[in-house]
Amino acid sequence: MRIIRKYINSAKPHFIGEGKYNKWFPLFDAFENLFFSTSGKTKNPIHVRDGLDIQKLMVTVWLATFPAMFFGMYNIGNQSLDYLNEINTLNTGDWHHYLISFVGYDNTSFFNKLWFGAVYFLPIYAVVFIVAIAWETLFASIRKHEINEGAFVTTVLFALSCPPDIPLWQAAMGITFGIVIGKEIFGGTGKNFLNPALTGRAFIYFAYPTQLSGDKVWISGLSDNLPEGFSGATPLGVAAEQGIPGLTSSFNWWDAFIGNIPGSIGETSVIAIFIGLLILLITKVASYRIVLGTLAGMILMSSFLNIVGSDSNPMFLVPWYWHLVIGGFAFGLVFMATEPVSGSGTNLGRWIYGLVIGVMVVLIRVINPAFPEGMMLAILFANLLAPVIDHVVVSSNIKKRKRVLSNE
Repeated sequence: MRIIRKYINSAKPHFIGEGKYNKWFPLFDAFENLFFSTSGKTKNPIHVRDGLDIQKLMVTVWLATFPAMFFGMYNIGNQSLDYLNEINTLNTGDWHHYLISFVGYDNTSFFNKLWFGAVYFLPIYAVVFIVAIAWETLFASIRKHEINEGAFVTTVLFALSCPPDIPLWQAAMGITFGIVIGKEIFGGTGKNFLNPALTGRAFIYFAYPTQLSGDKVWISGLSDNLPEGFSGATPLGVAAEQGIPGLTSSFNWWDAFIGNIPGSIGETSVIAIFIGLLILLITKVASYRIVLGTLAGMILMSSFLNIVGSDSNPMFLVPWYWHLVIGGFAFGLVFMATEPVSGSGTNLGRWIYGLVIGVMVVLIRVINPAFPEGMMLAILFANLLAPVIDHVVVSSNIKKRKRVLSNE
């Protein structure tokens, strides 16, 4: 590390002040921050001091996604290699399979399953990361400030929310929309009122709904000449069509909790996601109030609909513990709903914000037959309400204090 530090110190004068490469300072700063924390500290006494700066916060969130990321890659292989092993298709013309052929199609090997998933996930992540950093660099250069670490978290969350067979150009378009429209045009990290990763995900969903509907998901990833059965229904799709009888006959709850089900890359394993939640709660990056509020809203609304029932809509009878483990509920709860910039900032507001998300996700999943997921739209809807929620809470607190002071 001393060698890297020495090299950075020798090159730094060329990128700051009147240095000949000063317009490339954002890229240099991003490279430096990969290895070292900033030495700049808040000095003014009017600021609240905290040992957790934005760089440490974003790195913590990034590391918290690792359990879901690695399990997601393993699950892609686990869901697929059984099918691939039944037919000999080493040379399908799909570039993924040329890479996979290096280790073969052995469906008993943990490494093979992880490698299979990595071949599909890592290109998505690489494209998303490169495109996002390019946009961040452009805006940072124009505004003459450093590249913010928020982009690193946005890229991994967006990539993990995608299906493993998403075309790379669609992934590039989605992250472009999320970074530019969801964040940068409002001033960058800290000024966005929508979650950038979800904004990009919503864009590609509405732009290409047949490919990202949420009711069917890629399983084998092979060429189009394979049987249609290799594109399988997700648990949410089964629940929407057949209700609890179809859901329990097709999937086991424990398998869904562990993550042995089809779905987007990072959303399947509740255990892996909750390991990330534990990290975020211990480090106080995530608010437990939002987490508990969202869980409470989901449990209350789903239980209420269970009691109401429906003769025509089988989703009414799906209990809360199934809502917890299917679709993107757990992933959105842990990594999207708790995002501090676009969520509520007051303690009471966070409870209300979480309740809104929990109630909305069930309403969208159950009442709206055209959209079987719901968590993405529920969080974006709550993002829009967050300023109003905080305004009402703050105004209420001010009125209470005035009444107390007037009685003294």
